[in-house]
Amino acid sequence: MPLSRLNEEQLAAATAPIGYNLIIAGAGVGKTSAIVGRIAHLLKSGASPEEILLLTFTNKAAAEMLARLAQAFGDKAAERVMAGTFHSVSYKWLKAIGKNVLLKQPSELKTLFKTVYDKYLMREFGKQGVLGYAALFDYKNLFENRDEEDFCEWLSARNPAHKENAPLYEKIFDEFDELKNELGFVGFNDLLLQMRQALKDGAKNPYRETLVDEYQDTNPLQNSVLKALNPPSLFCVGDYDQSIYAFNGAEIGIISDFEKRYENAKVWTLTKNYRSTALILSLANRVISNNERIYPKALTPIKAQSFAPPELLAYGELYEQYRAIAAKIASSRCAKNEIAVIFRNNSSADGIEAMLRELGLPCRRKGGNGFFESREIKTAMDLIGLIVNPRDLLAFVNIMEYAHGIGSHGAKELYDESVKLGGGDFLKGFLTPIAQNASFVESGLFSGEEIKSKRFENMPVGFENHPLLSHSQLNEQSTKFLSDFWFLLGVLKKSQKPKEQLSLIIASPLFEAIANKLAKTRSTKNGAFDQRVFDEARERIFEKIRTLKELSDRYQTSERFINAMALGSSEMSEGSGVNLLSVHASKGLEFSEVFVIDLMDGRFPNRKLMNQGGAIEEERRLFYVAVTRAKESLFLSFASRDAYKKIDYAPSLFLYEAGMLQPKISN
Repeated sequence: MPLSRLNEEQLAAATAPIGYNLIIAGAGVGKTSAIVGRIAHLLKSGASPEEILLLTFTNKAAAEMLARLAQAFGDKAAERVMAGTFHSVSYKWLKAIGKNVLLKQPSELKTLFKTVYDKYLMREFGKQGVLGYAALFDYKNLFENRDEEDFCEWLSARNPAHKENAPLYEKIFDEFDELKNELGFVGFNDLLLQMRQALKDGAKNPYRETLVDEYQDTNPLQNSVLKALNPPSLFCVGDYDQSIYAFNGAEIGIISDFEKRYENAKVWTLTKNYRSTALILSLANRVISNNERIYPKALTPIKAQSFAPPELLAYGELYEQYRAIAAKIASSRCAKNEIAVIFRNNSSADGIEAMLRELGLPCRRKGGNGFFESREIKTAMDLIGLIVNPRDLLAFVNIMEYAHGIGSHGAKELYDESVKLGGGDFLKGFLTPIAQNASFVESGLFSGEEIKSKRFENMPVGFENHPLLSHSQLNEQSTKFLSDFWFLLGVLKKSQKPKEQLSLIIASPLFEAIANKLAKTRSTKNGAFDQRVFDEARERIFEKIRTLKELSDRYQTSERFINAMALGSSEMSEGSGVNLLSVHASKGLEFSEVFVIDLMDGRFPNRKLMNQGGAIEEERRLFYVAVTRAKESLFLSFASRDAYKKIDYAPSLFLYEAGMLQPKISN
């Protein structure tokens, strides 16, 4: 049973009285066991699974906790617990109360945001010094996460140089939000905003207790959802020393003010560390003790075996460092998937990845372009997405990018005319050919000549007289693409199961053409085409779609599949071997052997980000998180010079605080 395996501290926390409980859980102390134990205690005390809400930082963490719970109470009981990230739980909750929710990824919403931004840039700005659309989009998300009331005041305080433009930025935000609503698009922040509003409007909170994991990384918007839920009992687990998401709006004051926020709150502390050696913990504690201590704690190592102390690796040149570490990893007896290279900046990963691959060592990098960022996966999801949400203009435009000579403007015209043909329904207009009508000729978008489809052969039956074929920008290649697209959407519409739809996509002439175009681009360098690279690229494209098909197998409807992939795509990765991770991506993970690289002043701590509003305390917490991923072996490395950029580096402040270097004594 989950409770029987807990130590005294974990058991005391897990069986705490109903009320407001904060559990301070340092690195490697078994917080997951405490959370699972708490749910087990609630169930044994008479709570039903449906009365328990578990909020985690990743959906993977929620699945792992429920899997443990299922071992004691069975799959049926575990499945009835509402569990997941704030976003995934909000999605499920909104669907349960009858809200229509269709998610879009931030990258897609940013594209839509640009269309509104560009209109205002041409119409009203007319001057230099405005924020770019990408920066403004990020500001909008950060503002929402910070849950501030007045954008103009918030931006003026954060970036005074843009105070004058703040009202215009607000207009862009308002029109963007209206366009999202019109198209049926929902972003991640929108999920939380809609759930909070529904609760304020009187929707009932059905949960007897709410549990929150990684509470230190909660942002004000998430905290406002907790406030709206007004849970009768709250069980929050976190560690202020591991609060590292300030860049995304996380507020460390949320955990530090817990006792002020909740009357009669109780604080419990877990101190027994089961992960790291005594010497690794000692190093981590020496550094983090330089931060203000909000809740006193001292981790006690449980491992009794003798291990080598953390080792400092010093190099004269940046790429000498990467090459030497790759060689050290190659000679390590540790399983390669139990080795992690952790870095503060993504640029650090490029060098180490190149050196590992040079030695033929497999590696996987989290934080770069992943599986769901590849164009072939996005295209397949867009094809299914158009069936789920015919108002998805972006999906249509993205697919038509592969059609020769049409472009995004021509694609929007085709979409708009299909909507007109269908009386407001894109799919109806696109899939049901009717006689050409006057609106096409009057619009000037279509030639008014004899329908062009008659000039081309191999048309799908029923498409040859489609009014869209008279569009002035269509040529023989784009007409063939459009006809294949029409045929595929028609057969996709007949199925609601994503696995069947992906089988149809894989077998379609349309996707064949798309795969060939992508493979050709990837196999052509400096104008030279490589057939071997083309064949390999093409095979990888279809292999990825087959992988997506396997992921879809457990979903009965395309809508659930689309939203599940949008919610969880950032947690899914491909590949095997040495783990290359940013500090943020390493959170919650552990490895037998860890290398923390590029520990130079300016890179780690990152002075540039500190100058943009960060703080040395945040950088120190990042270092603490990085080194406490190590179970047995820890290597800290730095280089004195970047020969290519001709930059000299001083060692990181944290190496001195860790006792790995001694400060120079001036005469």
